[in-house]
Amino acid sequence: MAQPNENLETSAGQHPDKPRTRQNSEASLLTDRSNLAANNPNANSPITNYYLTFSTHLPAVNSTHASAALGRQEHQGRQQEQHQQQPSLPPLPLPPPDLTPYSDPQTWPSHRKSLLLSLSCIATFLTAYTAGSYSPPQLLIQSSLTPTPSVEAVLVGITMFCMGFALTPMALAPLSEMNGRYPVFVAAGTIYVIFQAVCGVVTTIAGMLVSRFLVGAGASVFSTMVGGVIADIYDQKERNTPMALFSGFVLAGTGAGPLVGAVMAERLGDLGGDKWKWVWWHQVLMSGVLMVALVVLFKESRGSVLLSRKAKALNQWYEKLEEQGYYGVCMEEREGIKDVPNPNRDAQGHGEDEEKRLSMEPGSTPITPFRRIRWLVREDEERTSLVIMITVSISRPFHLLFTEPVVFFFSLWVSFAWGVLYLSFGSIPLVLQREYNWSLEQAGYVFTALIVGAVLATIIGIWQEDLLSHPKWAGPIQVGIGVGDSSSGESPSSSSDESKDESSSAAWEKANPGPVWAFLRRHFPASSPESRLYFSCITSTLLPIGLFIFGFTARPETHWIVPSIGLTLATMGILSIYLAVFNYFADIYHKYASSALAAQSFCRNVLGGAFPLVTRPLFENLGQAKAAAVLGGISFGLTIVPWILVFFGDRIRGRSPFAIQLQNSQ
Repeated sequence: MAQPNENLETSAGQHPDKPRTRQNSEASLLTDRSNLAANNPNANSPITNYYLTFSTHLPAVNSTHASAALGRQEHQGRQQEQHQQQPSLPPLPLPPPDLTPYSDPQTWPSHRKSLLLSLSCIATFLTAYTAGSYSPPQLLIQSSLTPTPSVEAVLVGITMFCMGFALTPMALAPLSEMNGRYPVFVAAGTIYVIFQAVCGVVTTIAGMLVSRFLVGAGASVFSTMVGGVIADIYDQKERNTPMALFSGFVLAGTGAGPLVGAVMAERLGDLGGDKWKWVWWHQVLMSGVLMVALVVLFKESRGSVLLSRKAKALNQWYEKLEEQGYYGVCMEEREGIKDVPNPNRDAQGHGEDEEKRLSMEPGSTPITPFRRIRWLVREDEERTSLVIMITVSISRPFHLLFTEPVVFFFSLWVSFAWGVLYLSFGSIPLVLQREYNWSLEQAGYVFTALIVGAVLATIIGIWQEDLLSHPKWAGPIQVGIGVGDSSSGESPSSSSDESKDESSSAAWEKANPGPVWAFLRRHFPASSPESRLYFSCITSTLLPIGLFIFGFTARPETHWIVPSIGLTLATMGILSIYLAVFNYFADIYHKYASSALAAQSFCRNVLGGAFPLVTRPLFENLGQAKAAAVLGGISFGLTIVPWILVFFGDRIRGRSPFAIQLQNSQ
C-alpha cells in the first residue's frame, strides 16, 4: 500500500529546517492531495490497460475506501511529526471471483486431460464409424427410396459425407477460436445426431444425399478440431501419444463401422420391413449418449477464450468495487523484472505483456503503488471480423497447398492413403464375396483386420516417440559445452564444474560404445524437425506391401487369413502416414499449422469421397490383382515423399516464405 509523504515541506519544495508558514502549509497540503490522487485513485483517475496471460501474478486490490484514504491523508498533513498507527480498514464489500475455471489448460491435472482426450477420441471413433457403416446396407437403402436410384447414386452418400467433412471445418475453425471449442462441439454435434435420425426416415435420394452432407458437416468437428483440443491441453513434448491415440481411434472406427453395418444389414435385412434401419437408430442412440456426455463433462480448452473470460470476470469485479468506493490495485509488487511472464509462451494466452514489460525494465520510472487497471487479452485485440477470419480460413489453406511444396506433396501422400482406406468399404466385400463365395456378414468380419492394424500402429506410434527420446539417440544435455576452453583461460566454469562435465562425458561415452547410435545421431538427429518422419519412411511402405498381399492372395486356393494380414499391414501404413503428416505440419508451420492441416484435410476427404465411386469399375474391369498392383504401385511411389524431406528438409524449408517468416519471428 502506498505510504503518505513523511516530510511535507520537502515535498513542497521547502527546506525541512525552515519555519513553516501558513502559505507553505497550504501548498504542502495541496501537494499531498495531488500525491493522493496518484497513490489512492478515485473515479477521476485514468485507467491503464494491461495484457493478461496465464503467468500473470494478479495484484492485490486496494482495501482502503476513497473517503477514508482522503481523511487519513489530511490528518497526517496536519500532524506531520506524529507517526500515528493507521486505523483498521473495513473488509472489501465483494469477495474476489472464482478464477479456477479459467486456469491454463496445459496445467490441468492429468485426470482432467485424460477425460477430455477420452471424450474426443470416442467422438472421433463414432464419426469414423458413421462414414464406414453406410456402405454395407447400400442395396437396402436403394430399395427404400422412391423412385429407386442406382447403386452408384446411393454411394454418392459417402461422397457427400466426405464433402461436408472437408468444407465445414474451414468455416467452423474461426468460430472455435472466437467462442471456444465447447459451443462449436455442442452445436455441430447436435446437427450430427439430428441428421443421423433423418437418414432413417428420408424416402428420396435427394433427401438422403443432403442428410449425409449435414451428417458429415456435424461430424467434422470431432475429427478436425480434436487436434486443436490436444494442442490446447498438451505441450509439444507430450503431444505424440495423444495424437497416436486419436489417429488409432479414427482408423478403428473406420473398420468397426462396416463390420457392424454388414452384420446388421445381413441379419436384419432378412427379417423384412424396416428393421434394417437400426443401422441408423443404433448410431443415433450412441451419438445421443455422446452428446449428453459432452454437454456435462467436456470443459472449454481454448486458452485465449479462457483468458478472455478471466479478464472479464476480473474487470467486472473491479467495476463493482469502484462503485462501492474502492479504487485501484497495488502495483508496487510488479516493479521487478522477475515478474515478467515467460516470452516463449504461445499466443493462446501465454504471450508476454508488452506494456508491462516496458514498465518493468531495470532503471525505468518507478510504478505508482496504486493504479486503476483493466485487463485485456492480446488475441482479442488482434482478432479481425468474423467475415475476414472465415475468408482467411478458407483462402490460406489453398494458398499453402499451391505455394508450399511440402504441403502439396504431403497432402497428396496422405490423401491417396485415405482414398485407399475408403475404397476398402466396397472392395473388401466385393472381392471376398466373389472369390470365397461368402455372404455380406462373413465378408464384413474381415474388417476386424483394420481394427487390429489400427491398434498395432498406435502402439508403434507411441513407442517410436520413446525411442526418439532415448538418451543414446537424443544425446546428453551438456551444460557449458562450447562456451570456452579451460586451457585458454576463457571458460567461466570452475575446476569442480569441469571435473563434473568430464565425469558426465566419460559416463556418456561408457554408456554408448556402439557405432549404431553414433550413426543415428550423426545422420538422423533426434532434434531435427524431420525426426517425425524417420519411422514413417519405413512404416509407410506397409501400405503398398499390404495392397500387394491382398490383391494377389485373395483367391479360393489361399486361406482368407492371408489377404486379411495384407489389410492389417495396409492399415498400419495408412495410420503411420496420417500421424506423420499431423505431427510434422504442427512442428514446422506453428501458427500456420491449422491452415496446413486444413489443406490436407480437404484433399484427404475429397479423395476419400471419390474413391468409393470407382471401386466397383476398377475391381471388376481389372480384377483384384491388377487393381491392387495399380494402387500399390502409386502408394509405393509416394513413399519417396518423407525420404526427400529427411535428406533435403533444410533446403526445402529454406526456400519456404512461411518457414522463413516463422524462423525470423522466433
